Amino acid sequence: MQIRVLFFGQLKDVCGRAEEGLEVPDGASMRFVFDHYAALYPRLSAMAKSVVMARNQEFAQAGELLAEGDEVALLPPVSGGSPLKIEDPEGHFFEITRQVIDVRAAEERLLQGIDGALVTFQGVVRNNTKGRATLRLDYECYEQMAIRQMAQLGREIAAQFAVSRVAIIHRLGTMEIGEASVAIFVASPHRKAAFDAAFEAINRLKRQVPIWKKEYFADGEVWVEGEWDDNAPRMA
Repeated sequence: MQIRVLFFGQLKDVCGRAEEGLEVPDGASMRFVFDHYAALYPRLSAMAKSVVMARNQEFAQAGELLAEGDEVALLPPVSGGSPLKIEDPEGHFFEITRQVIDVRAAEERLLQGIDGALVTFQGVVRNNTKGRATLRLDYECYEQMAIRQMAQLGREIAAQFAVSRVAIIHRLGTMEIGEASVAIFVASPHRKAAFDAAFEAINRLKRQVPIWKKEYFADGEVWVEGEWDDNAPRMA
């Protein structure tokens, strides 16, 4: 049977491609796909403890069986055209965009009369990493999966904390020094819940949502290594 395999972040460099069709035998599992490419690319095999896989835009265990036409993605550790958007009836909203984030417009969209606090966090491109001068960053993601994961994360944050609305916007593409790559917005009747929810949201987003960044220096470039959440189904 035929499936489609996608590669993201540094795995595109390791495997030398962004996607390809793959013929797999009946009864093949996610493990079969990983082992197939690990045999071709020993560097991938060495990364097994940090690689996560997805099937049809959902995290998948190694033993999960494949079906004809499945879309399988190999995802390295997370470090993030027309925008993708999800808006909930409760007023939570989530976007992936290549445009500059309009912070004020997002704040006005989120705020209600019941709110006494509005916390906005922006993740901004800085000019160095551990003293090494940074020129710019480039972000890419598994877009359809990332927007769904962002929405799920935001809803869980809203349920966990006493807040009224949550929004997350993440940019893709090239970002210059001083530009915001991500913004978290939390509106709440009281300030403590809003601060706590925003802090939890950015920490979880960096571990759970399939978005990756490449950092460019004067003397080279590198995919930034991150770390998956403990619940993500690794290949080893």
